[in-house]
Amino acid sequence: MNWLQISISTSKNHVEQVENCLFDIGAQTVTLTDAADQPILEPAPNETPVWNRVIITGLFNSENKHSGKHQNQQLDRIKAALSDIDFSCSTEILQDKNWTREWMEHFHAMPFGQRLWVCPLHIEPPVADAVNLRLDPGLAFGTGTHPTTSLCLRWLDHNISENNAAHHTLLDYGCGSGILAIAACMLGVLHADGVDIDPQALTATTDNARVNQVSGKISTWLVDDYRQQHASRQYDIVVANILSGPLAELAATLAGHTKTGGDIVLSGILKEQANSVIQAYSDFFNMDAPVYEEDWVLLHGTKN
Repeated sequence: MNWLQISISTSKNHVEQVENCLFDIGAQTVTLTDAADQPILEPAPNETPVWNRVIITGLFNSENKHSGKHQNQQLDRIKAALSDIDFSCSTEILQDKNWTREWMEHFHAMPFGQRLWVCPLHIEPPVADAVNLRLDPGLAFGTGTHPTTSLCLRWLDHNISENNAAHHTLLDYGCGSGILAIAACMLGVLHADGVDIDPQALTATTDNARVNQVSGKISTWLVDDYRQQHASRQYDIVVANILSGPLAELAATLAGHTKTGGDIVLSGILKEQANSVIQAYSDFFNMDAPVYEEDWVLLHGTKN
């Protein structure tokens, strides 16, 4: 079976009108994507922001209805329904495939530093004696492909060793898939706590820890539970790969969880945001120069 994909580019003010139009003419699903490479990094509470210029794509499952005549009829209906707005439209025929497998083929084993590899579960590790972290590439919380996660993984690989007692405990604040806490434990950390606001993130962390045989080294906590039970707990390493705004607000909290002489590792920060985050942490840490990957930054500091 083939699928017809109709994509309409317009401004954010017309998203609802276009969505309704596509559903009215039989779209099975409708998705929104950024039409102008405009990042939305820190939405306000209770906000669902939309890009200024948006591509609204409808997918149509209609056997024997992919003739040129039928497509023209659908386009005519779109033009009539959207005659009062500015938009552009394109169509594409998609051949039916095993889309899950097709998508997974784009994920490959990746090295991070000298020892650490992240290997999707469907791929055999290319270096058998490396530290091979196995991860489901379908997880929505971090697989190492984004520069913010990559920066943290390389820092962990470079700085953690089994023989270094100064790196035996770690806090992963905003743990997501647990990739950072798991990597740390596989590299030599004896215990890691993963904290997140999302229960699904804790489930993902627990599942991934089990796959990588470090379940006994990792505990997970929702933020409120962690604050109530471990407000004074301190660690050799505190890592937080979240957004610059929350990072700045959490400076005192994360500093309180870091032992004197311990390490703070911060990511999720754009280049232009680095100075404001450095200022927030400089009262508590001796901050190093930023480390860059593409437009993103890793910040490291040592607790005063």
